[in-house]
Amino acid sequence: MTGAKSGLFYTNRYEAVQERIRQFLNEREGFLSANTIDSPRAVGDAIQDILSESFQSLLGPDPCATYSSHFARRAMADLAFEDREGFYYVVDVKTHRLSTKFNMPNLTSVERLARFYEDDKNYFVVLLLAYDVEGLRAVVEKVRFVPIEFLGWDCLTIGALGWGQIQIANSNIVTIVPQYSRKMWMLELCDTMLEFYPKEIAKIDKRMQRFRRIRTEWERRPN
Repeated sequence: MTGAKSGLFYTNRYEAVQERIRQFLNEREGFLSANTIDSPRAVGDAIQDILSESFQSLLGPDPCATYSSHFARRAMADLAFEDREGFYYVVDVKTHRLSTKFNMPNLTSVERLARFYEDDKNYFVVLLLAYDVEGLRAVVEKVRFVPIEFLGWDCLTIGALGWGQIQIANSNIVTIVPQYSRKMWMLELCDTMLEFYPKEIAKIDKRMQRFRRIRTEWERRPN
């Protein structure tokens, strides 16, 4: 527990990174084809591959101490770096095609995030890229590069997987609260989970009752 805060996110440096990423991607051409442009998954994979090659330079003139883009499929991060102040950032890249009406991406497990945030020098960062298609080009309209605690709870929800998955409820509606307190955000997470779990227990109880009835019906049947 250090109490220190990242100079990347508690100044306006992250806003400059957002703009560099947007300009960089919009200057790239030829990485999509007629076979891939209509596939959000293919576009997302292509954008992530391009970013992973150049992300270190996009962070700006103050280079990071370490950088990696090689992670297992189910890892917490797509990219990760450590700055010269010793802060460690894992970056989850999410792309969203603006012309789609609805998209609810998973961000991370509540339990995994709680463990990761036991260290104040760790940051779980969400890189949200909103794009639309013009011909064979993905034109990036908006980039958000923020730690998860800058995402307002009015645009987040919890999915019932494992301990619970933090999700963006609708990628078309994202609320950013710059420099929001991690302590306050984590307290809100705890309150959210303490409301969520009893509802899940009630659902499980109904399911158990259902299968008790089914079992009783099957007990009455002949072999």
